[in-house]
Amino acid sequence: MKLIRDIHAARKPGSKPVISFEFFPPKTDEGDRTLFEKTVPALLKLNPHYCSVTYGAGGSTGEKTLGIAQRMQDEFGLLTLMHLTCVNATKEEIRSVVADAKSRGIDNILALRGDPPGGTGEFTATEGGFEYSHQLVSFLRQMGGFSIGTAGFPEGHIACKEGREVDWSRLKAKIDCGADFVVTQLFFDNADFLYFRDYLAKLGVNVPIIAGVLPIMGAGQIQRFCQLCGAKIPPSLLSRLNEFVGDDEGCAKFGVEFASKQCEELIREGVPGIHFYTLNKVPSTAAIMGNLGLVG
Repeated sequence: MKLIRDIHAARKPGSKPVISFEFFPPKTDEGDRTLFEKTVPALLKLNPHYCSVTYGAGGSTGEKTLGIAQRMQDEFGLLTLMHLTCVNATKEEIRSVVADAKSRGIDNILALRGDPPGGTGEFTATEGGFEYSHQLVSFLRQMGGFSIGTAGFPEGHIACKEGREVDWSRLKAKIDCGADFVVTQLFFDNADFLYFRDYLAKLGVNVPIIAGVLPIMGAGQIQRFCQLCGAKIPPSLLSRLNEFVGDDEGCAKFGVEFASKQCEELIREGVPGIHFYTLNKVPSTAAIMGNLGLVG
């Protein structure tokens, strides 16, 4: 199947979730070699349904994202979801990128507003471009031929000051504009995800809500991530993480244990898909998949 919406439509209720992995474009030639010679082949052994490739803050990796997505599909036979943002691009520039993606056989796009250059500060729309991701979703739907995903935030978007329910109503609007599925930001308290899912269902949302899971690999690293994206670390988890300051190996082992239990509960709750933020690393994701019996 070439479209992610069709993969989810074919999944039977109660069956294993659809599994996907996220990669980011490496910044060096050595990173490229590691990604394609080691990381991707190792993760392919886990038999994911598809992968995603990020676009970079400020659209900084756009051309490289296209190349990696095409190579994932052409050389490895791995269906790829290409991230696309509104940052630093006019509508016509986005149209050109989308046409290029289509010519390369990329039929699945995750439509995002995106982060400003550098990943911090206020988002400023480009003149002649889009200010909101729902506009990008509508644009892609009008162009046709794509399965379109969008981002969801179980704790509310960090930039939405009106509260999480307002953010979720805006997500509903993105779905009404044509998004086929939702991939969530990382979260560590399943209660947040489940409330988010159920709230959307009450709004009439019936597209797949895919849980985004980030295996913890370092105490300091995960706290920096959460500060940037607005995800919270529950007090009990933070207390455990403080035990691993300076011990990334021990923290990674704990992260596998934590994520495995988190995913077990999500699967019991009937989550249709799990999207692992791999950080271009294999061991933690492979261990979690093994613990869950999802390999093969």
